Parts: sequence; C-alpha cells; structure tokens
Amino acid sequence: MMNRIRFPEDFLFGTATSAAQIEGGAYEDGRGDSIWDTFAEKKGKILDGSTPASACDFYHRYPEDLALAKELHMQSFRFSFSWSRIYPEGFGRVNEKGLDYYKRLIEELYKNGLKPNATLYHWDLPQALDEKGGWQNRDSIRWFGEYASLLFREFGDRIPLWATLNEPIAAYVGYAQGIFAPGHTSEKEGRQANHHLLLAHGEAVKRFREENLKDSSIGIVVDVWKHHPYRKENREDLTLAELENEKTYRSYLHPLFLGGYSDALLAYMKKEACMPEILDGDFEKIRQPLDFFGLNCYNRVVDCADETIAKELRTKRSGGNFQDNGNEFYPKAVYDAIRLLKKDYGLSIPIYVTENGTPSYHEKVGEDGCVHDRERIRYLQGFLYWIHRAIEEGHNVKGYYVWSLLDNWEWNSGYSSRYGLTYVDFQTMKRTVKDSGKWYAEVIQNGGFDIKEDTDFEE
Repeated sequence: MMNRIRFPEDFLFGTATSAAQIEGGAYEDGRGDSIWDTFAEKKGKILDGSTPASACDFYHRYPEDLALAKELHMQSFRFSFSWSRIYPEGFGRVNEKGLDYYKRLIEELYKNGLKPNATLYHWDLPQALDEKGGWQNRDSIRWFGEYASLLFREFGDRIPLWATLNEPIAAYVGYAQGIFAPGHTSEKEGRQANHHLLLAHGEAVKRFREENLKDSSIGIVVDVWKHHPYRKENREDLTLAELENEKTYRSYLHPLFLGGYSDALLAYMKKEACMPEILDGDFEKIRQPLDFFGLNCYNRVVDCADETIAKELRTKRSGGNFQDNGNEFYPKAVYDAIRLLKKDYGLSIPIYVTENGTPSYHEKVGEDGCVHDRERIRYLQGFLYWIHRAIEEGHNVKGYYVWSLLDNWEWNSGYSSRYGLTYVDFQTMKRTVKDSGKWYAEVIQNGGFDIKEDTDFEE
C-alpha cells in the first residue's frame, strides 16, 4: 500500500539560489567587490582555497539554466541581487550594466514561466561599505534603504515576492565567529550587526510600502535550526539548548514579531558585555507588518553540556539516523519550525519554505552518465512529508524551494560541498541533472508523490 502525499493546487514549487554563489562574472561590467570576494582571497578561509569569481557562470549561462529549470517543471525561481553589481561603491553611483543584467534575467524568468522570488541581501555586502564599518555602522540602515528603493523603483511589480534579508545570522557569524565574511571575532560586533540588519530590514519594508507596489509582497527569510537537549531530562542540557535558541532564531523572531529582544537574551548580552546600541524607536521600525515569512530549514541541532559526550556525538555521526554526509536525518525539524512560528509568534501570514536541502561531498557522474543521489531524494521526501502534515493541520504554508538548482560555491566550503539538483563540472561548466532533480520534477508535475505506507519519517 502507498500513502499519497498531495499538495494544494496553489502550492508553489521551486529552487533557491544566491548571486554570490552562482553568478560569477565577478570582475565584469563594472561590478564592485563584495566582502566575500575579499574574504575568499585570505589564506585558509575557504576549505578548498577557491573564490566565487566564476562560481557557476550563471552571469553568462542564465538562459540555459532557466530553460533547465523550466524543463524540470519548476514554478518559481528564487535569486538574489548582487548589491555591488548595482552599487559598486555601495551607494551613490549606479552601475547601469548591473541593472540591465537583472532586467534581462527577469525577462528570461517570465519567458520560462518562472515566478520571480527576489532577495535584496544574501550576505554579500559591498567591500566599499565594509571599509566604512559595514554592518557596525548605523549608516548601513540608510545605505540599504537607498539600495532597496532603487530596486523597488526599477523592478516594482515585475517581482511578486520580495525578501529583504536572507538568514541575517550569517552576518553574526561573520562578525562574531570569524568563519564567514568579513572574518571578525567579536561577540559585541556580532550582536550590533544583528541589530543594524534588523533595522535595515525595517527601513526596506518602509520604502517598499512607499512605492505602493500593489501586485507584490514583501517578507524576510530567517533560518530556524531548533536546538534540542541531548539528555531530555538533564537540566544543564536543557539550559544550554534554550540559551542557544535565544542566541539564534529567537534573536530575530522576537524583534520582528514581538517588538523587542527577550528577557533571556537581554540578560545574556548584559552579562557578556555585548549589548548593541539600541535607540528609541528601533523596535517600532523593526516590527512592521509583513506579507509573508520565508523559512529556511535544514535540520535541528542537538546540544550537550558535557563536553566529553558532546565530542563523542561529533565524531560518531554515521549509521542509524545519520546520512552519509554526517548530518542527522531529522525531517520533523521543518514541522517543528512551522508550529513554533504559529505558537510562539502568532504567525498567520503565508509561510514559504525558502530553502531546504542536503549536501554531498563525494558526488560524481557515473559511467552511465547519471548521478544517483538516493539519499537526497529520501531527505526531500522526509521534509515534504512533514510540510504536508503541517498543511493538513491548517498551517498556511504556500510554497517550497529546494536548495539548490545547481551545485554552487558554498561559502567557506567552496566547491567541496554539493547541494544541487543538478551536478556542475566546475572545469567545463557542464550541467548533469541528478536523480533528485528528475524526482523533484515528477513531484511538481504530479503535485506530490507516493510513499510506502510503512515509510518511517517519525522521530
């Protein structure tokens, strides 16, 4: 017997990408450097020593890649604008060739029947702005507002779904932990960057409303990796998991939907002397009505306060419920995230799962010319199963985007980590659709999929 998983007719299926990871063309047509161009040049920062200078060469190959998306029955395509391709100095002088590129890209999306879903900022701050303090500088709010207004005026209703930011936590990682651009290691800087990013989001929403774009919607994309205690009845593990939840997704969702930081996070920031500068009116600017919420969800995180046990957990990551890539297979994570958005934050606006995927570190095209990524198919099945469960229970989930259409440049992992539904040979740039891409195309065609009745996607 089979279970039939079917999604509503208006449910949107697509794939997600970002400019820095796929475009390439880094030094063409007047584009300025981003912080990731600079960061990647520093020795030891990128796992394989690569840079995003060429990436997938999407800057030149977008017509064939969007035709491929159409061939795979995609209904929507999520992309981001490269801020430094449009404003090489971050603000002021506009690079018309950059605008022209995105005009051509959007036309090609419509030509292929793909609904555009655009993100203003996906981690790639112009290097020129980093030299002015980057997200530490409160002027960043104004810089971002100017950038957002230009895009709203230029592209307006041509883009039905606009997101201000993608995963603002990446800036925290770049300022506090040093493993992302710009590579700083100050908890205080990380918290200040968080605050300014949220204010920049609020400024962009205000600018969007001023443009009166009646056929477009605006939201934000936040990733939720819920932290769970390893020992469920252990007070230290419970305390650690709760603190990590406060420091991660709640540090964004509380200001966005509840109007301020939680008491627990405020206590932590005060204790650790990393309180950001907060001015009167900041939270009013941050907390503005949104039209949709973008949820990025890949997995959960399990915390253990006992470092000896924690070390064992980090090394014993195979068999059982673990994938070959070492990641736990826990598809219920997306269901948990959707439920907490309603329960803890009262969300009733549409939710789009704007990123979900799993990497491989050893994929290759076989002698038969195929890539047999069965584990990725099971991963996607599991997450779609739980998204469907949430919809059945009445949650307003309107779409799903796989990360990603193509293998791409995966930030500090470089080209060593492959998430694509399509294999990319980064020497020849040849594209080969993986088994997961073919499977996902069938899901979209059929509006769902069938699974064996005894398939276990439970905890």
